[in-house]
Amino acid sequence: MTKMEMHDTNSECQDAFAKLASPACIHDPYPFMRWLRKHDPVHRGASGIFLVSRHADVYRVLKATGDAFRGPAPGELARYFPRAATSRSLNLLASTLAMKEPPTHTRLRRLVSRDFTVRQIDGLRPSIARITSIRLDGIVQVLERGEVVDLHREFSLVLPMLVFAELFGMTEADIFDLAAGIGAILEGLSPHASDAQLAAADAASQKVEAYFSALMEEKRETRGQDIVSALVGAHDGDADELSDAELISMLWGMLLGGFATTAATIDHAVLAMLAYPEQRHWLRGNAASVKAFVEEVLRRDAPAMFSSIPRIAQRDIEIGGVVIPKNADVRVLIAAGNRDPDAFADPDRFDPSRFHGTSPGMSTEGEVMLSFGHGIHFCLGAQLARVELAECLPQIDARLPTLALAGEPVREPSVFLRTFRSLTVRLKSPGG
Repeated sequence: MTKMEMHDTNSECQDAFAKLASPACIHDPYPFMRWLRKHDPVHRGASGIFLVSRHADVYRVLKATGDAFRGPAPGELARYFPRAATSRSLNLLASTLAMKEPPTHTRLRRLVSRDFTVRQIDGLRPSIARITSIRLDGIVQVLERGEVVDLHREFSLVLPMLVFAELFGMTEADIFDLAAGIGAILEGLSPHASDAQLAAADAASQKVEAYFSALMEEKRETRGQDIVSALVGAHDGDADELSDAELISMLWGMLLGGFATTAATIDHAVLAMLAYPEQRHWLRGNAASVKAFVEEVLRRDAPAMFSSIPRIAQRDIEIGGVVIPKNADVRVLIAAGNRDPDAFADPDRFDPSRFHGTSPGMSTEGEVMLSFGHGIHFCLGAQLARVELAECLPQIDARLPTLALAGEPVREPSVFLRTFRSLTVRLKSPGG
C-alpha cells in the first residue's frame, strides 16, 4: 500500500493542483488520483477552481459543455487570463477553437472539419509509414553499434512534426524551426509563468503568426493538396470562410497541440511494449488488433492530465453531492477518469482486449476513453494521432524486438501534460 493509499480518510487535500505538481506526482500521479476519486471526487482547489475526477462526472462535464458549462466570454478573459491585455500568446489562446462556444464554435468547427476529414487523414498512412521507416533506419544503425539513443528526441517528437509539415504543406526545415519555440510558448501559457517566460512566449508566437500569414499568402497563389491550401480556398456552395485571424489562431493552436501529446503517447506505448511483452502480439495482428493496443495506451496513460481551458458553470450544478455554484470554474481530471474502476475493471492493468472489436474510444463494456475529450470540444486531431500511432508502433515492434531501457525515463515537470524530456534506449546484449 502506498503512502497516499494509507492517507487518513478523514483528512483533506488542501489543493489538488499543488499536489499534482509535486515531484512524487510528476513521477507517478495515480496513487493520489485514486485517493482523490475515493475521498474528494469534486475537489475545490485553493484558487476556487473545482476539479472532478470520477469517470461519470468527467464525462458529464465534457458532454454538457456548450450547455450547462461554457467557455469564458470575451469580457471575462481578464478574470481567467489577467495578462491577456498585453500578451499576444494569451490572446491567441483565448481565440482558439477550444475557447469558443456555440454558435461561434459550431461555425468554426464546421469550416475546419470540411477539410480536416477522416479520408484526408487516412490518406497520410503511406507517408507516415515511410517517415517511420526512414527514422527507424538511422536509429537501428546506431543501436546495432551498441550505442544509446534518446527515442523521445530522435523519433517520438520528430514523427508528428514531419507529419504535420506534410499535412499543412510546410518544409521540414520550417517545421523544425517553428517547433523550437513551442516549449517557450507552452511555458508562457502556464498560469504561474513569469513575465520573462510570457515575453519569450509572445516572441515565439509572433514568429509563428508571421510564418503562417506568409504561408497562407503562398497557398493562395500556388495551391497544393495540403490543409492550408484547402482552408484558404473557396468552397463550392459555401460562401462562408475563415478570416485570416481565425485561420492563424487555428493553425497556432494545432501547432501547439499537435506534437507533445502524440510524442508522449508514442513514448508511453514503447514503455508498455517493454513492460508487458506478452501484450506485443496485439501489434502483430490486423488493424482492429493494433487499434485495441493504441486505445489502451491512450486510456492508461492520458497525455493531457486535465483540461486546461476553463469551463464555467451556467447555473448552480450538483455533481457527486457537491453543489458547484454558478460562474465557478470547473476542470476535469481526464487521467483519473480513465483509471476509474467503476468504468474500467482493474484499471491499472494494461489490457488491450478491453478495446478489441469496438468503435474507437469505446470499451467492450460501453465506457468512453476520455483522453480526446468528449462532446463539442472533442479533439480535432484525434484521428491524426490514432493514425500516426497505428502506423508507427507495429514498425517499432517489428524492427526493435530486443529494445530495452538504457536509463530511467525523464519526465517534464508539467502538471498539465504527462510528457517526457528523454527516453533513452539500447538493444539487449545476447546474454540479456
